[in-house]
Amino acid sequence: MQILPRTVLVHVKRFVSRLRRAAVSEVYAFWRRRPIDRRVVLYESFSGNGLLDNPEAIFRGLRAAPDFTHLKHVWVLANERENLTVVHEFAADPSVRFVRPDSLGYYRALATSGYLINNATFPVQFSKRGGQVYLNTWHGTPLKRMGYDIGDHASRVGNVIRNFLSADYLLAANRFMTEQMYENAHLLRNIYRGDIIEEGYPRIDHQFTDSSGVASITHRLGGAGLPIDGRKIILYAPTWKGESFAKPKDDADELISRVTELEALIDTNQYVVLLKVHQVVYKFAAERAEFQGRLVPNEIPTNAVLAATDILVTDYSSTFFDFLATGRPIAFLTPDIREYAGYRGLYMEPEEWPGPVVRTVRELAVELNLIARSGQRTEITPRYLAMRKKYSGHEDGGATDRVIDIVFRGRRDGYTVGPVARDERPSILVHVGSLGPNSITTSALNLLTAIDHDRFDVSAVFSNSRASAVLEKQGQIHSSVRQFVRVGGMNGSKIDHFIRRLHWYRGDLKSHSHDPRQKRLWDDEWTRCFGGSRFDYAIDFSGYDPLWATLMLHAPLAKRSIWLHNTMTADAHQSINKRRRQLKSVTSIFSLYREYDHLVSVSPALEEINADELAQFAPQEKFVSARNLVNAAQVRRDAAIDIREAVRVSTTGEVPSWANGLAGKSALVHFVSVGRLSSAKNHAQLIRAFAQLHVQRSDTRLVIVGDGPLRTHLEDLISELGIDDSVTLAGHQKNPYAIMAAADCFVLSSDHEGQQLVLLEALILNLPIVTVAFGSARDALPEGVGLIVPATEQGLAAGMSAFLAGSVPTAKFDDLNYNAASLDQFQSAIGATPTNQ
Repeated sequence: MQILPRTVLVHVKRFVSRLRRAAVSEVYAFWRRRPIDRRVVLYESFSGNGLLDNPEAIFRGLRAAPDFTHLKHVWVLANERENLTVVHEFAADPSVRFVRPDSLGYYRALATSGYLINNATFPVQFSKRGGQVYLNTWHGTPLKRMGYDIGDHASRVGNVIRNFLSADYLLAANRFMTEQMYENAHLLRNIYRGDIIEEGYPRIDHQFTDSSGVASITHRLGGAGLPIDGRKIILYAPTWKGESFAKPKDDADELISRVTELEALIDTNQYVVLLKVHQVVYKFAAERAEFQGRLVPNEIPTNAVLAATDILVTDYSSTFFDFLATGRPIAFLTPDIREYAGYRGLYMEPEEWPGPVVRTVRELAVELNLIARSGQRTEITPRYLAMRKKYSGHEDGGATDRVIDIVFRGRRDGYTVGPVARDERPSILVHVGSLGPNSITTSALNLLTAIDHDRFDVSAVFSNSRASAVLEKQGQIHSSVRQFVRVGGMNGSKIDHFIRRLHWYRGDLKSHSHDPRQKRLWDDEWTRCFGGSRFDYAIDFSGYDPLWATLMLHAPLAKRSIWLHNTMTADAHQSINKRRRQLKSVTSIFSLYREYDHLVSVSPALEEINADELAQFAPQEKFVSARNLVNAAQVRRDAAIDIREAVRVSTTGEVPSWANGLAGKSALVHFVSVGRLSSAKNHAQLIRAFAQLHVQRSDTRLVIVGDGPLRTHLEDLISELGIDDSVTLAGHQKNPYAIMAAADCFVLSSDHEGQQLVLLEALILNLPIVTVAFGSARDALPEGVGLIVPATEQGLAAGMSAFLAGSVPTAKFDDLNYNAASLDQFQSAIGATPTNQ
């Protein structure tokens, strides 16, 4: 039998995977066009790990309610073999069925069920349809930090935010959860349009069972091979230690070691130690023989086990908030608290927790033995009672009925249910582009920093990326700005996408608004990304991406603006390696301009040029201007760093020789230019002009900071002119300001620019400036500052000579007044009232 080469197998697997994804996508698109069945409820808990948590309690509550016998129930279940008890329980019940995650049946249920209930998140494909009711119950009051509070990149919480904003109802066990987790940690304040139900957790109702109910639970535990034998239960329920549910840490060895050590230090005639691991860790533990007789089966709801538990031992798990309702003792085993708190952070310090906090199993055993000798009441302190009142005040065994009343019966009177906190600030959504290391990103970051956050509620949105340079820029977004990351892709049938791409190929994007099927495609994508949220102003600050330029036009009821960072017709026809790579994408965006309320150029001169050249695409009155803002504090802070440290090669620790020359402040004269190595920047002209100057002044040097497609061409040109020792292509630098500050004069050679931000940064650093006369050059420089020369080699050479002769005027740049005026321009440009009016 012939075995296919490995590379062929890889390609075959990829093809099959793509084929399957395409089939799933088509099935989901098909069912999204079918009627919604209000009789069907879809439940998902922990990505299909079982009939668990709040969804399980609500499911059983609905089945027991006489007025809901007509409902059909669909449960997402990843592995029926691991959930045989519940599968057998409902095997003969035609109103209950199971579907696997990511199956065709799953996407049918996701698209057509009238009610959707989840304790975590639906996948990135999910987009709630009008007429569906989505209840997200989440899975616990948080002790460890959540959402944006962790400080990770937005992609970590991107799908969570999507799900929250899509939900009609979010469930909160208490006021702390409403305020800290939803409004603050996930920044839902102002933009979430649904309601928060603050009536306790249905899952905790399990803990209010009577003695016969407790006996039933212990009998079930015994039937699962756990040797209760009439002993009291100590339940060890640690949290998971991974950074995402997709990659939980397999800490099975550590867990079994602790349980074994504890058993040796307590009275096992009186107590049995059971281990309840987090659902995402369960599969690791279930495979180990050492866990037999100790591991609580995943299919038994945690809160049912808590009802039979005498003492709870945990670490950072929200389980302890649930257990407070029992009034029984809690102890905390936290051997790694420094490391864990350092990564995740905690909302309350260990000194506030309602029980002893220890670092070792031996210390834990001492505390448990004290509790055993004192009749289990030692730890019921005023602190415990205060926490119980604060976090379990709604828990009385009736939370399930109250939630069903609100969501399924529409009853609200007498219940704590309502919107998130809102203030009067208008909301702004800004698409900031790719967040790559370029001038548009710098301009966007400056805007997000300078905008008045007391006046505006600001959100930034961008595509998902794992590139380190992009993640670095995400980290520089102002802390007051809410970050959205677009995860996943558009839904819709392959036919609809073929038509969309056909229009794009023709350079016409207008079908998104006049073709009903295309409009639905884009409306669905807006809903998939932003749920039910609304914004007063929607801004495509990038202006170069057809997808985002189209999507921002589907922001409901918003005033919409798109930025024009340059002479757009010139940008469209820009040639890179003899190819006009942006021609189709940029010119296709022109077809959308008429639908925007404001077309914002970054200087008055540029506004005039664009209004004239793009007159066929939009009327004159839509063209406005707003200057880019600067972050002078950041520029000066970075410029103060020693250039040798700024450019030191991280892998070798070496400092390039050209940087040593700059740092030494030698008799050499250094000209510097910063910009992408592309045809629009015309560095070739600058290099040739410098070669002319260098013949006259051999003490001159030129450093060009930036990278791009023309690097090889420019290197060849430098060699051809014989100035390899005098011209340096420094490549992309994270901190160009340290280089600029060490130079003597800034030179700009671009054929066309918008409002060149780097000129403003040179002004902040008090650098003399020589620039060619591109369209908006005079808008970029204050009157009487710098030297504007003809856009020729001779003009540039003469300008650099003028600097050497001391004939380039400089002046102190007032960045505060500049930014204040520019912010007023920004607010006016998007249709908001300027600050000074």
